[in-house]
Amino acid sequence: MIDKVQDALLTPSDTARYLGIPRSTMHSWLAEKAAGAPLVHTVPPVKRGWPSVPFVAVIEAYVLRSLRELKLGKDKIRDAAAEIRNVFGNPYGLADRRIATDGIDVFVHYVDTDELARAGDRQMPIREVISDYLNYIVWEPSDAYPARLRLRQYPDTAQVVIDPRFGWGAPVVARNKVPVEAVVGMWRAGESSETVADEYGLTVDEVEAVVRVAA
Repeated sequence: MIDKVQDALLTPSDTARYLGIPRSTMHSWLAEKAAGAPLVHTVPPVKRGWPSVPFVAVIEAYVLRSLRELKLGKDKIRDAAAEIRNVFGNPYGLADRRIATDGIDVFVHYVDTDELARAGDRQMPIREVISDYLNYIVWEPSDAYPARLRLRQYPDTAQVVIDPRFGWGAPVVARNKVPVEAVVGMWRAGESSETVADEYGLTVDEVEAVVRVAA
């Protein structure tokens, strides 16, 4: 059983590649703090160059990337992460389902009162809060942390996820957990889409969609 917080799944470079983040940006985020704690966490690698990013940090990096793509400032993001840590005792503030945004501010969802309040000053949002990026994070009701992350660069016809239970953090096809790298590797070796599909129990459309994104 993978520990989503303590078990290192990916290297920072692999995390950046799978999430579509520049490597330099990923390394910069790993060094940033919010209320004295990392914005994106790591664990000590077994050896230099080995994985140091646990699954919870993959989620943190994904949420941070999504918020930055919405042009939200780092101060607002840090305030939200710090508030979740301080109020709810969750050190992994960006991997908490309470975070929401309207594209202008970052809000914290206080589940017990079903209220949204702006991080920092607790003002209520005036406009409807839009958190489409959270639709790609899959939660289980009984788990404090996400179960898996759907990679949004892949189409609905071939959904690909990072699921800590499969592939040791490498992306897999959601439907049958075939590693994306296995599909791409066989295709690059010269096999036809039909042959790859037959080998891994996929449809030709799934193979071609995966290859278009990952190859």
